Amino acid sequence: MNFRKYHALGNVYLVVSPDEFLDEPAALTIKNICHKHYGVASDGLLIGPFESSVADFGLRIFNPDASEAEKSGNGLRIFCRALWDAGLVKDKPFSIETKGGVVKAQVLEAGRRVNVEMGKVSFSSRDIPVWGEPREVLLESLNVMGLDHIYSAVTIGNPHCVILTDSPTETLAKEFGPLIETHPNFPNRTNVQFMQVIDRQHICIEIWERGAGYTLASGSSSCAAAAVAYKLGLCDANIKVIMPGGQIDIDISEDFRVSMSGGVTRVCHGEIDPECLSQVFH
Repeated sequence: MNFRKYHALGNVYLVVSPDEFLDEPAALTIKNICHKHYGVASDGLLIGPFESSVADFGLRIFNPDASEAEKSGNGLRIFCRALWDAGLVKDKPFSIETKGGVVKAQVLEAGRRVNVEMGKVSFSSRDIPVWGEPREVLLESLNVMGLDHIYSAVTIGNPHCVILTDSPTETLAKEFGPLIETHPNFPNRTNVQFMQVIDRQHICIEIWERGAGYTLASGSSSCAAAAVAYKLGLCDANIKVIMPGGQIDIDISEDFRVSMSGGVTRVCHGEIDPECLSQVFH
């Protein structure tokens, strides 16, 4: 199986053509490919491009646990770079169909930076979804391990739980992230961001990704956290999101349509041996 490996601010994805799969991608195959010890080490798998009736290209996104993601900001930027490297796009805008909707994208700086119009965010409990009566999920309390966390929830095609804190740390994300991801409040599980507002134009986040775990950066998480900060009146509409892996720039319109811009780096390409794809590990 041939692959191309990229990272977006330390968030690593492999890009694989649909032609490499004779049937529906098997869960064991995806887990083997992404495993950090037994595979190629990746935060996810991007399979595409597919033909699409509603966009220029189709894309499927898989987490390391083999669950399929609706949308991924970093994954989309990486996929755009892969399309650029393959000569399938130039510097004009184009569209991509994901499970979480159609987005528009444009490759900038000879492939090293990509802008993606991620779509419109929603704070509706029905859209996200979040358990309970219909409402906008803003500044609610979530008790985990005896501690109350003040959170807001949002979807941008995939679910997010944004927790306000004065000191986001890797330890905090790793300790509470997996418990919040699988909390009964979130029927489809959720991505989790621990957010500190620095000033009107800057926020800092630590991230626990649904199905992937602790990550250095996330595009959709940046969009979600920035949207919450703007919705709560804590930040202006143009926000720089600072993460351990680097910075993503977010622009939010008055009707909460979000655009994201950030860097992408090509790492390597190669071939995965069939022995790796079929192994069973414990």
